[in-house]
Amino acid sequence: MTKILPPGQFETEKWPILHKGDVYSFNRTYWTFLLFGEVEEEVTLSYDQFMELPKSVSTINMHCVTTWSKFGTTFEGIALSELLKLVKLKDDVKYVKIYGYYNGDRFGYSANLPLEPLMGDDSLFVFRWKDAKNDWQNIDPKHGYPVRYIPPETFYLWKGSKWVSGIKFMKEDEEGFWEEFGYSMAANPFKEERFR
Repeated sequence: MTKILPPGQFETEKWPILHKGDVYSFNRTYWTFLLFGEVEEEVTLSYDQFMELPKSVSTINMHCVTTWSKFGTTFEGIALSELLKLVKLKDDVKYVKIYGYYNGDRFGYSANLPLEPLMGDDSLFVFRWKDAKNDWQNIDPKHGYPVRYIPPETFYLWKGSKWVSGIKFMKEDEEGFWEEFGYSMAANPFKEERFR
């Protein structure tokens, strides 16, 4: 895997923990994942239904807007492209908003992304990980347990929603949680698109 350090970043072997708000307390009975927005019919998945979907394993480099980069972390999860098979999108859907829990609100956090770059195996809803120093383990609650979205490395990691709860499919781009505070809509670390 290619190791290119984006401008303004430093490399770390650790996986730093940064988040805003409370750590979500997972309850298997009540957890659901919603596919909604510009779809012909909304789909709601229970935790068991979600975890029965076909899995992918991919090694992804992570770049945080706070300037750390971690190379070569391997994740197991469900590709966004796999979830797309469960819904029929309306015409001209070009964006998604990936939601996660924030202080008890299941739609309190969101990250907006263009859909097209998310169709590969480096766009995963992950539940476990490993790297050169750690064997397979579940992501812990502070990293987003039970399921966290990890975007391709062409996006800063704030686009990787923790404690995910659903995907809204959109025809027009909308600001997510951090974008409302002036962060970049595009968030490409190689172009150093941190803020607007």
